[in-house]
Amino acid sequence: MSNRAAPSRDELVGRATELAPLLAKNAIWQEENRVLHDDTIDALTEAGLLRLTLPARYGGYECDTRTLVDVLSEIAIGDGAASWVATVWNISTWLTGLFPDEVQDEVIARGDVRICGTFAPHAVGVPTEGGIVLNGKWSFNTGARQSAWDAHAAVRVVEGQDPEPILVLVPTEDLEVIDDWYASGLRGTGSVTTVANDVFVPDERILPMVPVMQAGKHNSVTNAKSRLWNVPFLPWACAVTSATAYGLSRAARAAFLERLPTRAITYTDYEHQSHAPITHVQFADAEARIDESGFHVHRVADRVDAKTGEPWSLQDRVSARLDLGVGVQRAKEAVDILNNASGASSVLNTVPIQRIARDSQTSSLHAFAHPDTNLELYGRVLCGLEPNTQFL
Repeated sequence: MSNRAAPSRDELVGRATELAPLLAKNAIWQEENRVLHDDTIDALTEAGLLRLTLPARYGGYECDTRTLVDVLSEIAIGDGAASWVATVWNISTWLTGLFPDEVQDEVIARGDVRICGTFAPHAVGVPTEGGIVLNGKWSFNTGARQSAWDAHAAVRVVEGQDPEPILVLVPTEDLEVIDDWYASGLRGTGSVTTVANDVFVPDERILPMVPVMQAGKHNSVTNAKSRLWNVPFLPWACAVTSATAYGLSRAARAAFLERLPTRAITYTDYEHQSHAPITHVQFADAEARIDESGFHVHRVADRVDAKTGEPWSLQDRVSARLDLGVGVQRAKEAVDILNNASGASSVLNTVPIQRIARDSQTSSLHAFAHPDTNLELYGRVLCGLEPNTQFL
């Protein structure tokens, strides 16, 4: 166990920046094989970028939300798939920190364990002596083939009582893994389906979800003293899950600028694309949208950090969802503009912006992040209606 001081934000972001060439180099292989390359995982691990939400007593950094967002965004400049997998692994490590200390000793004490999971309750747990018997399946389980544990949502069904949403920790080896991740974007994330067939989960690895989501209550004695586990989960998750989309918009900017000096506009008199007024308009428009995305992503991150340990109103919570939705929306708009301005040669798989565009599109369709869903939620509350979700 270790409680050494965590690296600074600048150092952690710098480590992510240094990984960009390696992440970019492995991106095509990862798309073809639909998982992260071992070298990518090793690099993320050695740089400490999978310890951002690990308790300090296990050698983790317990990063503030702004730092976490900045690091994950920087990873996305190298590769969106690596960023999204790192996001899921860090979120799932945070969730593990909510469980009793003895469970954490079992699951994350060695420091570099990888935990995946989904937050959609697509399984049912039936009580039995000492725990539950779990059956169900979870699609879009990012990183499952390269993870040791799964943190999954489920529903505990007790006769005569309302179904109870729960969070369970299950060894990946106890689940059936269905290799069905054939996607148009974020291909390297390995977001396969996992299935529970009569899996026993002991009581100590079960956590009621509603107290976690709404009141920030959990079963860890040690982590109760940490700022990291005194934030409301879903507003925190709004910031963290928006980082990849924002990073992809910055990746598109970098990819566009790298090719710009050597590009003409075919079938025109422009020998240099950079001399065309349309290019100036396109790039300025994209840049403004990248800035707007960063504003929303950082606003929710900074609000989470500023309000640590304080109560969150309904307005605070739906505002976090708004920042997530608009941050993702503006990022995708910027990527689309730059992709459209990149010409026919950009469709080749050796040109990064086509992959960035597909990753951005896929990211924007995530059920939690979808701009339309979040804008509708925010608008409902502004109009005096009750929210149409418990995921606040």
